[in-house]
Amino acid sequence: MNDSLGKLSLKEKVGYSLGDVSANFVFQTLLVFQLNFYTDTFGLSAAAAGTLFFVAVMGGAIFDPIMGVVSDRTTTKWGKFRPWILWTAVPFGILTFLTFSTPNFGPAGKLIYAYTTFILLMMMYSANNVPYSALSAVMTGDSAQRTSLLSYRQVFANSAAFIVQGLSIPMRTFFGGGDSASAKGWATTMGIFAVLCVVFFVIAFLSTKERIQPDPSQKTSLGQDLRDLTKNGPYIALFVMTVFLFIALPLRGSMMNYYFKYCLNNESLFSLFNVFGLASVIVGILFSTALATRFGKRSVYIAGLSTATVLTALLLVLPSGAIIPIFVVEVVRQFAYGWTCPLLWAMVADVADYSEWKTGRRATGMVSAAIVFGLKVGLGFGLAVGGWLLSLYGYDAAAAVQSEEALTGIRMASSVFPALAFLAGVVCLFFYKIDKRLNLQITNELTERRKTFGTNPRASTA
Repeated sequence: MNDSLGKLSLKEKVGYSLGDVSANFVFQTLLVFQLNFYTDTFGLSAAAAGTLFFVAVMGGAIFDPIMGVVSDRTTTKWGKFRPWILWTAVPFGILTFLTFSTPNFGPAGKLIYAYTTFILLMMMYSANNVPYSALSAVMTGDSAQRTSLLSYRQVFANSAAFIVQGLSIPMRTFFGGGDSASAKGWATTMGIFAVLCVVFFVIAFLSTKERIQPDPSQKTSLGQDLRDLTKNGPYIALFVMTVFLFIALPLRGSMMNYYFKYCLNNESLFSLFNVFGLASVIVGILFSTALATRFGKRSVYIAGLSTATVLTALLLVLPSGAIIPIFVVEVVRQFAYGWTCPLLWAMVADVADYSEWKTGRRATGMVSAAIVFGLKVGLGFGLAVGGWLLSLYGYDAAAAVQSEEALTGIRMASSVFPALAFLAGVVCLFFYKIDKRLNLQITNELTERRKTFGTNPRASTA
């Protein structure tokens, strides 16, 4: 059997997935707690934090295409993408700790420190995550194996989310001497996560193998890579969908802490809310491979994201005292969203295959970088809009009780606004034309082509 289409071992799937555990110690903190850290612990205003997110994330996103170009042109005995996971592991951990530390500076010094550390962390995230995401597309050429691999990845990623969203508040409270907003509690908690990041990235590097190589006769051309992307309809649809998806996720995620604290007056329930929701996501992920195999990735993604859209908006009309309905809606919402979690990165690999199928050229790193760029654009907007909305509606971090206007803003930003972004993502998926039938056709034809130049003569090992 062609090694590029061989079944991935459990060891390789688990090892690869640990890399996303590391990334999600940071990413989940950005989605849910970063805005709260900057406003309630670090000491920035909501408006200043929103602008910081927009400038830093958008500026860092420019680094994604650069990493796509660089990783596609990296040649080592370990492959193109694996070495970047190793090279960035320690800097990633150090910057994670520094970003969530609060120095004893004045207002201007703190703002400079926040911009510097956050921008550097976003750049290091790109240097690590673009090659990491591209790696899944070259570990196997089998579409079903990729979906299985990325299902493992998402289970592990959401396990990290489970830890961050379920345990970080208790950890911060413990290390902060009873204060969940304590600077010491934040730094200690994130320091522990940073150490784990380094360890898991090294394991991911050691456990994986690159099998798919581009045609040795392929000429590298940045201009041609970019032209191929602009003519790749499925990529454009997936890119725009990714932007809207990652506007919705951090906007809602960052608002829910405020929602429980001020709208429900019960911040202690927030960790339990996250635990139930993330457990449901993991269960949903377990159904993803079977559903995608039967109905196709595109159809499952549309169904899951549409359900999540409706249930996100439903939060607006649930009364603040209806704790059980709020939890039940979240469990169902997260279960449906869980179907989609492995599919984005499996579809990125399919888009890289589609480009190779149409043009005869493969640029896995560039395609992955372009999607990560869309993720960062969405993340920057989502986090920024959260901060700006808090400011617009009159949020006061020093007030124990918020005004009615501020409470309305928190409710809208937790429900209707992210639901609109989810809905826009659903619309984009109708323009993504790689359905189940075309996906199978591409896989079979590329397999035959690769036999002519040998897919695996330079497969990299540790």
